[in-house]
Amino acid sequence: MDEHETAEAVTTAGPGRDARIPPRWFVRTAWVVHRGIYRSTGGRLGLRPPQPGRWGMMHLTTVGRRTGKERSVIVAYFEDGPNLVTLAMNGWAAPEPAWWLNLQADPEATVVVDGESRTVRGRAAAGSERSRLWAAWRTFGDDLDAHASLRPTETAVVVLEPRTAG
Repeated sequence: MDEHETAEAVTTAGPGRDARIPPRWFVRTAWVVHRGIYRSTGGRLGLRPPQPGRWGMMHLTTVGRRTGKERSVIVAYFEDGPNLVTLAMNGWAAPEPAWWLNLQADPEATVVVDGESRTVRGRAAAGSERSRLWAAWRTFGDDLDAHASLRPTETAVVVLEPRTAG
């Protein structure tokens, strides 16, 4: 690593391997394209349920903490009983993702999973629950710990609990 590279770009991910984050412009472009595919196909493409050994993708809509307008993103998740579990990782960049800041301000949200819209309430997992869910994320083989070490703060494990009418 030369003097111009930073820990934000490269960190050790195991014997002889580096965890790398693509350039920010690439990550942002990928997000825009992914959302565009989802929107242009009316939601027929762009999401997938989790499968054994693989996380799924869901559409999450929160209320903007400053604007009060709906804000939507597509995030990775897996199911933990009735709950959906995701990571507040912002492409492994340092700042917290806006959707997580929005959920902290107003935990009520809507998700689309398997073509079905659900109302959920978001919260950060803590203690042994966080440890258990973090370990479950590790099973997907994405060098989770190496990527998380690129962030200056702990990555929140976000639990989206189903809401019932009433």
